[in-house]
Amino acid sequence: MAHTKAQKTVKGNRDSQSKRLGVKVYGGSLVSPGNIIIRQRGTKVNAGSGTMLGRDFTIMALKKGTVKFFQKRGEAYVAVV
Repeated sequence: MAHTKAQKTVKGNRDSQSKRLGVKVYGGSLVSPGNIIIRQRGTKVNAGSGTMLGRDFTIMALKKGTVKFFQKRGEAYVAVV
């Protein structure tokens, strides 16, 4: 016998919308001030020179230039050169 008789959807069949995280501008690309480079949760990639870390850990460009990804002491960084 069915316990859920006349309901439209199953109780646990809902999911949240995807947050569109990730790298938006790749290494070697040109950026202008204000362009978002990475959207992330936490500091997986740190902000280097020419970039800024936002409240929600978004890394954005502060100046016009080329995006450069690098590692320093085992940590990942992104900078605008």
